[in-house]
Formats: sequence, structure tokens, C-alpha cells
Amino acid sequence: MSDSVKAYRAAVLHFLAAPESQESHEYFTDGLLVVEHGRIARIGHAYDLLPQLPAGVEVVEYSDALITAGFVDTHIHYPQQGMIGSYGTQLLDWLQTYVFPAERRFADLEYARLQARFFLRELLRNGTTTALVFCTVHKESVEAFFEEALRLNLRMLAGKVLMDRNAPDYLTDTAESGYADSQALIERWHGRKRLHYAVTPRFAPTSTPQQLALAGKLLGEYPDLYLHTHLAENRQEVQWVKELFPERKHYLDVYDHYRLLGARSVFAHGIHLCDDECQRLGETGSTVAFCPTSNLFLGSGLFDLARLERHDVRVGLGTDIGGGTSFSQLRSLDEAYKILQLQGQSLDPFKALYLATLGGARALYLDDRIGNLQPGKEADFVVLDYFATPLLAQRIEQARGLAEKLFALMILGDDRTVKATYAAGRLVHERGKTDKTVLLST
Repeated sequence: MSDSVKAYRAAVLHFLAAPESQESHEYFTDGLLVVEHGRIARIGHAYDLLPQLPAGVEVVEYSDALITAGFVDTHIHYPQQGMIGSYGTQLLDWLQTYVFPAERRFADLEYARLQARFFLRELLRNGTTTALVFCTVHKESVEAFFEEALRLNLRMLAGKVLMDRNAPDYLTDTAESGYADSQALIERWHGRKRLHYAVTPRFAPTSTPQQLALAGKLLGEYPDLYLHTHLAENRQEVQWVKELFPERKHYLDVYDHYRLLGARSVFAHGIHLCDDECQRLGETGSTVAFCPTSNLFLGSGLFDLARLERHDVRVGLGTDIGGGTSFSQLRSLDEAYKILQLQGQSLDPFKALYLATLGGARALYLDDRIGNLQPGKEADFVVLDYFATPLLAQRIEQARGLAEKLFALMILGDDRTVKATYAAGRLVHERGKTDKTVLLST
């Protein structure tokens, strides 16, 4: 028994519901998290649970730290990590200048493998245990990503980009080849251990009507697939969609017409939406990924969280590397707070951590498996160091309660704040030790 059970002692916080609800979270100042066979077995006060542990169970103690559920990233591009922080353009020019040349290299399987390993190390180093990931148009990019995610037993979602027009020849497929390649990848990877496949048209302007129709066909043929694309990120992009699809009433209606809305459909950005689009997203159970650092870096606009929530739209948090400027969801929350401040809204620290954990899991319809630390859930969790930097330590020491501590973490925290990351109960990142050693040991 002691070999399959392990316990972790620190302050523990996780969410049971959105913070607006009563009894939305559980918090244990001196908590104990008990893990068995990769799942949460018990959670509670250390003084209650310690005497109940079987003899010989190892207890890992983290002082001045907070254990919470692993972070969930609902929109990110792994092929774009190499050109993160590229200077000087907005969305459409940025794609042509930086993104497309970077993605060209992912036709090489070995290169894609190296990048997938680096990418997943960065996610885990930042406490992110689940992500919805854009690959490239190349099958090799997907194979490499899923190979590495499978090796680490991570719950990850990804798919091959579909793009048959308005892109360089070296990055385009055809409607037919995109469908066939996607189907082959679905059959090989979807549902394998903790992996999910996402049908991934880049965005409406780079797919012909025929390709969008075949994307809808795939969703009909495999009902538990995901759909992952972009929506209304940039005003110039929105105008381009109007010109390409004049028969549709708005941007979202393009996707709706081709049967791409619904549960497990995730649309990145959603900044420039009309009320009709918001209402339709809500009534179909679709999700919008809020990508704060990317929206600011590319000058795309300000995300209106309150408006989408009025329409009951599911919202997750995304880093959107490489338009985004950090893998850290703490940095995302810092910028999200500022974006909402500019619009007269306020991001409560409990709501912020909810968005990064259970809210993200709910946005991906995975909250029955991940997102909090309830018994039976998969043991994906992160250990956050209250004293990771001198400035953070000073602020924490002056905090007057849990809310102020959480707010300090989200405004001042970053990758240095993550002391350890666990996936399915296994240590996959430990600060201060080489990532290579930790990852290879898994």
C-alpha cells in the first residue's frame, strides 16, 4: 500500500464551483493531499488525515507554499515558441512575417520532437498540466507532440492545422488531404490514455468552404472530438471574413453554418463580437479562450469578460504562445486583471485562480477528470512558493488574508513561483533541479 500512496502537506486550496457560488472552494491552512495510483484519494486538514495514513506512507512537506490544481491553458501554439516576442506588427502581418516561416520547419519530425519536448517542459515548469494546443499543417508536428505527451502521461489536446488557402504554398493542404490526415491522426491518438484530438482549422480566412464543411463532417463522425480555432481577434481580420463570406451575417455564423459550434468547440480570443454572436456561443455550449498577454502584445483589443458571462459563455484562460509573451498563467492573470480594470471590471483573485484551474477544465468539458482536487480526480496539481522572490515574500508577509496572498501570487508571480508540478500523481517538474533529470525519470 505504501508504494502506491503518497501524501503532500502544505496549505491547500481548490475550487468546487465558480466563486460567485456559495461554498465555491475548500481551503486548508495546514492541509494534506493524499494520492493513490495517480488519483486524489483524500483531501483535508493534516491533523485529521495524518493519523489515518497507512504505515510507511511518505509525506512530502512544502513549507510556505500553496497546493492547488494544475493550471489549464485553453489556447496555445507549440510551433510558435521559437519566435515568441517578435517585434512590431499586428495579427495578419505578424502571421506572414514570423509565424508561417517558423511553422515551416515542423515538416521535419525530429525537429518537431525537439520542440515538443521543450514546449512541454516549459508548460510543466510553469505549472500547466493540461493545454489545448495548435500544431502545424504537418502530420509530423502532431505525431511529435502526442508522442511526448503520451510519454509523460499528460492530459493534452491537440490537432493538425487545416489551411488550404491564403497561406504560403509550403503550409497549405487541401480540403481532402486535410480531412484524410486528420482522420488518420484521430484513429491513432484520440482517446489514447489522456490524449484528445481537436479538429483545427486555423481560422475562417485560411480554409475554403469545402474544408470547413469537411471539418464539420469530422465532428459528426467522431462526436467526442474537440474543435479549436480563432474568432474575432483583430478588426482587420473580422473585415476580411466579411469579404470572404459575404453571405454569412457575421464571423461566428461562418463556423455555425459549417456545424462547428457546440460542446468542446473552443474559439480563441472573441474580442470583437456582437451580441448575437455572444448569445449563440452561450446557447451552443461553446467556449471562448481569453488570451490576455497576446491581446495586448499584438494590439488586438480588450476582452470583455462580463459581457460573455452575461450570455453564459464558458470562458477559459489561454497564453496563446507565441503571440502571448509568457507560458505562465500567473502572468496571464496579471494582464487579465489590467485588461478588465481598463473596462471598469475587476478580477477577484479567487475568480482568477478559478479561471486558471476548474474554470479552464470546465471550458474544456474535462471538469469530471481534472480542475480541482476532489477525491477520484486525476492527481494533476502544482505547488506554489509564497516566498519565490524577495518582492513576493515581502508582499506575502504583509498580506491580511488568503485573498491578498492569492492576489500577490497573480500579480507578482511567474515561473519562479512554481516549486513543483505533478501530473497523474508523478513529479514532472521540480524547481532547482534540471528539467531533463525530472522528465526522464518519468
